[in-house]
Amino acid sequence: MAWVLIFSSLIFLWIISLCNILLLSRIPFTKHFTHNGRAFVKRNVLLVIAHPDDESMFFTPTINFLTSRGHSVQILCLSIGDADGKGNIRKQELFQACVALKVPMQRVKIVNHPDLQDGFGKVWNHSLLARIIEEEITNHCIDMIITFDSYGVSGHCNHRDVHYGVCSKLLHDNVQRDVEVWELVSVNILRKYSGPVDIWLSMFWAILHSNETMQCLVNEHSRRSFIAMAQHSSQWVWFRKLFVALSSYTYMNTLRKIK
Repeated sequence: MAWVLIFSSLIFLWIISLCNILLLSRIPFTKHFTHNGRAFVKRNVLLVIAHPDDESMFFTPTINFLTSRGHSVQILCLSIGDADGKGNIRKQELFQACVALKVPMQRVKIVNHPDLQDGFGKVWNHSLLARIIEEEITNHCIDMIITFDSYGVSGHCNHRDVHYGVCSKLLHDNVQRDVEVWELVSVNILRKYSGPVDIWLSMFWAILHSNETMQCLVNEHSRRSFIAMAQHSSQWVWFRKLFVALSSYTYMNTLRKIK
């Protein structure tokens, strides 16, 4: 009987959290991403990821928030995800997923460099990453970068190297002083699989860390996460379907500004 009560309570909390998404989607986010003291005007944003499908599994709340408000989103994927020999297939899947996420294909760049190959134990050169990212900044007049934090959601070494590649040069280069850098905050495993319930926890956590510059972005179109991830058909196996359904990253992104 106790288990039934607990399960019913969790279902109720899940439903209430989903309703909270609908409520929050109607609140104007006028204070998000202020730039040099100015309001959040149209920005040129570069999302830097490690593998095809990172954008759909982890960053859809951010992408949906930005595209729905008319901002220019560029996606830089630093490998073709060829660990299983499906790199060419995964490249095309990424383009299809980005169309589902309302990011035009011409704004997506996929790097296939011999020193940036997908896989655990594959160490990526941070200076090389910084040079590639800097080229994208110059070519597209980027004024904001969004990427993984130092843990990289799952602890994957490629995710972490992308973070350090962004930080290794750009944050210490006077030429790039006007480029803001934001990182996706990694959460513990209980929060990671709490689905929309983590919306409440993320907001409370942001209040506790009010000394840091953070933004909580609710996914106003969470169904789009499933549609986008389904485009990665080579990766759309049962445990990833379960991940997208249960993952807090489907429903909420907490971004922290790197100073």
